[in-house]
Amino acid sequence: MTMMLPELLRSAVTEAGLPLAALRRARSLSQRAVRQIAAGIRPGMTHAQATALAAATLQALEMERNWHPIAIRFGEDTLKTARDASDPARVLGEQDIFFIDIGPEWEGHEGDAGETFVVGGDPQMEDCARTVRAIWQEVSSRLCTEGLDGEALYAYATQRAQARGWRLNLGLHGHRVGDFPPAIPAAGRGPGLWVLEIQIAHPTRPFGAFYKDLLIADEVVHEAIC
Repeated sequence: MTMMLPELLRSAVTEAGLPLAALRRARSLSQRAVRQIAAGIRPGMTHAQATALAAATLQALEMERNWHPIAIRFGEDTLKTARDASDPARVLGEQDIFFIDIGPEWEGHEGDAGETFVVGGDPQMEDCARTVRAIWQEVSSRLCTEGLDGEALYAYATQRAQARGWRLNLGLHGHRVGDFPPAIPAAGRGPGLWVLEIQIAHPTRPFGAFYKDLLIADEVVHEAIC
């Protein structure tokens, strides 16, 4: 019988002896950092400037290190995945979309957060940023109720994106939906947490959106699911 997500994750956290308060704090600080970085990003800023701002923000929040590189994507670069380099000279437009993807470590515990933001009020871009979060919630709920069949979940995420008029980014890798459910070791060491990442693209226009969060049952870390 397939173990459902809440039971499986509670078991994994218990067996690994992970300190729940520290996990919650790492998640909270990572999300706070994303919001602070986004608040400082303005039209006319280059990708390189935004990345420097992100690094300074994380330092000010007393991050210990990045366990994966800071990724900030503007405009067309929001279609790129983690393996693709951003254009360092790309400038955020007056009406534009961007996302932030960070993996900071706090007191020896890895956070992982990513979110999409819009400047200028383009309705389709704003819908894209809302939709990627909605799909994340739908897929995480399916994980809670249907078990952990990665292929089926990827198909479900694709279907939900299409139903909303978007397409799932099929170029994902690592701990994306298509490769779920492998556990993601904390910075490559020992037992770790699972992360659900969703990236979508506009069917015709050159932009997309991204959202990720730790995927743990409600009484452990992620209060939004299960």
